Order: sequence, then structure tokens, then C-alpha cells
Amino acid sequence: MTQWTPLHVKLHRTLRQRGLLLPGDRILIAVSGGQDSLCLAQLLLDLQPKWNWHLAIAHCDHQWRSDSTPNAEYVETLTKQWQLPFFLQTAGTELLPTEAGAREWRYHALSAIAQAEGYPTLVTGHTQSDRSETLLFNLMRGTGADGLQALSWDRHLTPTLRLVRPLLEVSRQQTGTFCHQREITIWEDSTNLDITYSRNRIRQELLPYLTQQFNPSVEQHLAQTAELLRADVEYLETQARELLEQ
Repeated sequence: MTQWTPLHVKLHRTLRQRGLLLPGDRILIAVSGGQDSLCLAQLLLDLQPKWNWHLAIAHCDHQWRSDSTPNAEYVETLTKQWQLPFFLQTAGTELLPTEAGAREWRYHALSAIAQAEGYPTLVTGHTQSDRSETLLFNLMRGTGADGLQALSWDRHLTPTLRLVRPLLEVSRQQTGTFCHQREITIWEDSTNLDITYSRNRIRQELLPYLTQQFNPSVEQHLAQTAELLRADVEYLETQARELLEQ
């Protein structure tokens, strides 16, 4: 097996402590071709001998960019190198180019693949950075504690399909460093630079400003706040269920 890095150790401990994945699980990994999902896929592949997982890769092609087809082909080529099953879902012309519409279509497409191919666990490469961005995004739109908890570690998409986000304690900078060290080519998504999207403005402008002007660790602290809120919401929901039963 490849020599473990601190990121391997961190993920291995997170999975064990939180019980996110179990030995022998059939796991479908959503891979866009960006650094976060590629990092996750490589980490799980490296850990696979210890966990005896059955892994597969799924890619969703929105068909928004001129390079979307080469992107999909790149992910497929990588998957062949990893000797894993590959599943591709391509959007039709009905998909509207909006953040919400794309996210909804992706989860629908990934759920369909997972259920059709017999993978009860879907994993995505959402990171600590995504969590802090989502908290800010929801805060500015107006929400309660439920909305501010921002990206849970796991949840059920359907009664038989669980979504798991194993990298919520890993920053985007760490995934980029890992890909560089492992010489994994990253397929840059040009839409991530388009600041007409609110989340991109938060990523490209707001968070760097907060980091420079207020707190160099603002991203980590926002993610920690989301985790604390997640625990609060989970506790309140448990107490509410018990009271309802009484």
C-alpha cells in the first residue's frame, strides 16, 4: 500500500470514530474531476485494503462547458487506471444553469446510479471549506439553527441510500496539496470562477477578505460553529421525539 500521509491517518480515524463507513461497504464515489473529489477517491482507494470496501466512481456531466466531455473522459480514464467500475450520467437540455437546479439534478442522478447498481452508500468530497461557505451563504439568506448547521456528516437521500461526507474536517488547501504531492492532475471547473454565482463570490471574495482582515482561521472556526450547531439540532430533535412519544 502507498505510504500513509497525515491525511490518510486523519480520514481513517474520522471514519472509525464517527462510524461513517463500515468494513466491506459498497461505496459509490461522486467524482467531478476537481481536487476535492479526486483527493477523496485516492484516499479511499489507498485505505481500501484495510477496509475491504467495494468502490465505484460516478461522474455527472452537466453539459454546461465546452470541455465537459473531455472532463468526463478524464475521470473515466482515471477510473480505469484505478481498476474500478465507472458510471456516467449526462444531463439533457432541460437542466437549467442554476446552482440549485444543478445540485438537485446531481443528487437525483447519483441516487439513480447508486440504487440501480446496488451501492447503498454515496460519498462526496465536500470539505471544511464547503461547510464554512454554506454557513455564510445560509446566514445571509436568513435561516435558523437547522440551516446554519451546514452540511451534515451523513444523511439518508432515500430509505436505502445514505450520503456520507468524510472530508468535513479537511480544508480545500489540504486536498490541493495532496493532489499535488500525488501528482494527480486536477480538472479545473471554469464555472467555479464565475462570480455571478453567490457561492463563488463567498469563496473568491468574502472568505479571503475575512481571513485577511479579521481572522486567519475564520474558515476553520466557521466549520466548527456548524458542527456545534449540528450537535444542538440533533439533541433538540431527539428531545422533541421523546416528548412526542410521551
